[in-house]
Amino acid sequence: MKKEKTHIDYKNTVIKVRGLEKSFEDYAVLRGIDLDLYQGENLVVLGRSGSGKSVLIKLISGLLKPDKGTIEVLGKDVTAISEKELQDLRIRIGFSFQNSALYDSMTVRKNLEFPLVRNRKNITRKEIDNAVETVLEAVGLSQTINQMPAELSGGQRKRIGIARTLILNPEIMLYDEPTAGLDPITCIEINDLINEVQQRYNTSSIIITHDLTCAKTTGDRIAMLLDGKFQRVGTFEEVFNTNDARIKPFFDYNFTQ
Repeated sequence: MKKEKTHIDYKNTVIKVRGLEKSFEDYAVLRGIDLDLYQGENLVVLGRSGSGKSVLIKLISGLLKPDKGTIEVLGKDVTAISEKELQDLRIRIGFSFQNSALYDSMTVRKNLEFPLVRNRKNITRKEIDNAVETVLEAVGLSQTINQMPAELSGGQRKRIGIARTLILNPEIMLYDEPTAGLDPITCIEINDLINEVQQRYNTSSIIITHDLTCAKTTGDRIAMLLDGKFQRVGTFEEVFNTNDARIKPFFDYNFTQ
């Protein structure tokens, strides 16, 4: 599916990262990262395995602490706010984990209800039912409501994982390798869903991937993470219009095999 034009507000920065550094023992993973995510934008972060892509979104969400630098999310400095403020901020952020992170002992309905019941104490049964039905319809899986995760395909589990993040109406979505381990047809479906979520929920998203088809299909901008820094940032064509020997193999592997 061709990516539709989206309304991106370049005057409204929802994530601002400056001078971000993170090391593990003697290994410097991030070496001075600057990053802006704008309202309504899908930003793809590309990089090799182990390049620090997942570390970046863990830092943004406050799951890890940086060694240096600042991280502002929706106007809040995640390195300086209290644990309570951080928990409140995370409710406004949707996480789509690589393994979908569903509870195997719960039905799809119960998986989707869980974040609502935990975070909205006064919600009614009718409101819960309406929210579950709405997000299931949004991801095209209304018929799975009473199924167990083990009964679902890998692509269906990804969709339900996304639905569970959408049920709290997040302002920001963080996708960690959304197409990993999926067949090519299911990858297309997930890429289309990411674009549909952007349009329907007006989300701003960071998409972590090393899948160039995912990047090209979903990204309004691409940021190439190499050697601990963003080496090229721009449209897909701008990033890959280069003979840089560190970047060209990504394109060749994905599109000329």
